[in-house]
Amino acid sequence: MARSASKPTEPASYEQALAELDRLVAQMEDGQLPLDQLLDAYRRASELLQFCRGRLQAVEEQVKVLDEGVLKPWAASA
Repeated sequence: MARSASKPTEPASYEQALAELDRLVAQMEDGQLPLDQLLDAYRRASELLQFCRGRLQAVEEQVKVLDEGVLKPWAASA
């Protein structure tokens, strides 16, 4: 039973985390989850959101390095 208390696995990628997050949000919005499952889904969604934000921040930092330390605004292509 110690397995249920273990930390959920980290997603393999940003895309995987986003897909799981979308699925969890859809389940929560459906309103059919029992309260304890709803709370678990909310916790997992929060973890996934934190993971996605971290990955986006890491990419932003890499872009800064590639652009010589200055984050340049995205230019809309015409």
